[in-house]
Amino acid sequence: MSHTYEYPRPALTVDCVVFGLDASDLKILLIQRRLPPFVGDWALPGGFVHLNESLEEAALRELREETGIEQVFLEQLYTFGRVDRDPRDRVVTVTYYALVNLDAYRIQAATDAQDVAWFSVAQLPTLAFDHDQIVAVALGRLQGKLRYEPIGFELLPKKFTLTQLQKLYETVLGQGLDKRNFRKKNSEYATAGGTG
Repeated sequence: MSHTYEYPRPALTVDCVVFGLDASDLKILLIQRRLPPFVGDWALPGGFVHLNESLEEAALRELREETGIEQVFLEQLYTFGRVDRDPRDRVVTVTYYALVNLDAYRIQAATDAQDVAWFSVAQLPTLAFDHDQIVAVALGRLQGKLRYEPIGFELLPKKFTLTQLQKLYETVLGQGLDKRNFRKKNSEYATAGGTG
């Protein structure tokens, strides 16, 4: 039995901010749009949620379809719902973010993406929709989590040194850290995944 709602409903999308570390540079995965609006512009991977899937299933599907990346852990970031964020219609997006090791994934554009590439967080192109705002919120979340939780291992090789871990933190936080204090605070994390 179907029901017709009295009030119009906004469309629902998902968008994914995927962070990777390349040598000493924090990167974000972007797609070049094949379809309007913003044809040819760079954007975060994402798209409309199907009626028969959860939000996370939609995010994983869009990521796989547009970039070729599969089997990645996504964490829900934030919901963006500014009235004019999409010129097509009233669209609300639920965003996710992930941390990946660049060497572990081969990217390939497909479906409505004409290209896919990693871009330095410090040198992003102009982004479609409100994706610059989404990236800023995701970067803020990543920086905040680094301060209170041992994350970032997904960005490093399976074996890493404390120097590599410190460089990761400095890159994400955008500032230098005192080597002695960093080593004292993080030596227990290195034994979990690093070589010391």
